[in-house]
Amino acid sequence: MKFFKAIIVLFIAFNFSCKTETKETPKPIEKEQSILEKIADAHGFENWKDVNKIQFTFNVDRDSTHFERSWIWQPKSNDVTRISGVDILNYNRKNMDSIAIKTNGGFINDRFWLLAPFNLIWDSNNFEYQQVKNDTAPISKKSLQKLTIVYGKQGGYTPGDAYDFYFDNDYRIQEWVFRKSNQPEASMTTTWENYKDYNGIIIALDHKKEKEVFNLFFDDIIIQLDQ
Repeated sequence: MKFFKAIIVLFIAFNFSCKTETKETPKPIEKEQSILEKIADAHGFENWKDVNKIQFTFNVDRDSTHFERSWIWQPKSNDVTRISGVDILNYNRKNMDSIAIKTNGGFINDRFWLLAPFNLIWDSNNFEYQQVKNDTAPISKKSLQKLTIVYGKQGGYTPGDAYDFYFDNDYRIQEWVFRKSNQPEASMTTTWENYKDYNGIIIALDHKKEKEVFNLFFDDIIIQLDQ
């Protein structure tokens, strides 16, 4: 009888030990997004992976003059078509001759204006950045957050240049400042306005200067997704 009771006690003790040693599987810790990722996603970066073709026209109205050039870009193959008046040039960014290299500088400039929030991800290894939670926007004088990026001094089309992005609490860019060679004074300051949604890619169509007859804008935008 005593032996039987001892077995029961041992069985209870064993089960209690097993239960106390059972550990819950720890939940994976979600990585908090960086400020670069938050701004990019606020403009639809999570949908970029589905884009197979983008077409747009880059325009500048300054006083009484007008300039424009159009592009067709297939980002997955890096095929680019430039259309300027009656001139058409096709090239691939992975294999460029001297003419394509010169043309590609214009493409990089125009694409940067169009998709600057995405360049915060694409170029993140080539610049240093700093965030200010509360600053005064240069044109609207609104209290906005500011992100400053400064490109490295080697490589690229704008080595050493700096950009100040002013954005709201939804991480949508409202204004920006370009500072050549990271100089303290602004080289150019414009708005970011007239946002439109193109298949999940959010684009500011107009960029205007304060107290000047100037508008850098985009039209003829077509964004094609994978089928």
